[in-house]
Amino acid sequence: MTDMLFELPATPSIPVKGEKAEYPVGRIFCVGRNYAAHAAEMGVEVDREAPFYFTKTPTAAILSGSTIAYPSGTENYHYEMELALVIGKDGFRVSKDEAMALIYGYCCALDMTRRDLQLVARSKQRPWDLGKDVEQSAVFSTITKASEFEVTEQRIHLEVNGEVKQNSNLSLLIHDVSAVVSDLSKYYHLRAGDVILTGTPEGVGPVVAGDKITGGIDGLDPIALTIGAAE
Repeated sequence: MTDMLFELPATPSIPVKGEKAEYPVGRIFCVGRNYAAHAAEMGVEVDREAPFYFTKTPTAAILSGSTIAYPSGTENYHYEMELALVIGKDGFRVSKDEAMALIYGYCCALDMTRRDLQLVARSKQRPWDLGKDVEQSAVFSTITKASEFEVTEQRIHLEVNGEVKQNSNLSLLIHDVSAVVSDLSKYYHLRAGDVILTGTPEGVGPVVAGDKITGGIDGLDPIALTIGAAE
């Protein structure tokens, strides 16, 4: 066994309904602009030919119910409510029909975003990393196994301090879960531990210290996050 100079942080994990063991998070992929109304509110066109992606570092993952510090380097920190799917089997260049067999389960997720930094990067045609790959910015609720949940026309919603901000339907996904998994598998050897956030509907907006975010998707465990003071 190779000796290491120091220990890395433990692999983050997500609880699974009905299981004692948790799901380890290996990689986090995120789909951009997967609801037409959200693309419109961001002032961009929808690409209906294929999804596009950005990533978050696995150590960005935290669990529902957490309290996080308002992050550094931003004055416009946004919530984005999303359906996440988690991969349970290896797959490469799979068809849409084959894609569903790779999905282990689903959960609610928040893609927290330094919007001001994202928009600056976008205007300069630079990567979005500072805006999207933020510490403690990938929030997950408990996973429901795929055998117990089918993506159809479930409501997806988010509230800030009890006020509804996002209120949409999973049927409005431009690229559905099978299309996303199939397309992503053209570029990556998907494997167990891969988590995919499928995009957010319209209604995104800022939060400040003291705000409490809640959200849900019908049939899945809800999600919650509290924004603390800046460090």
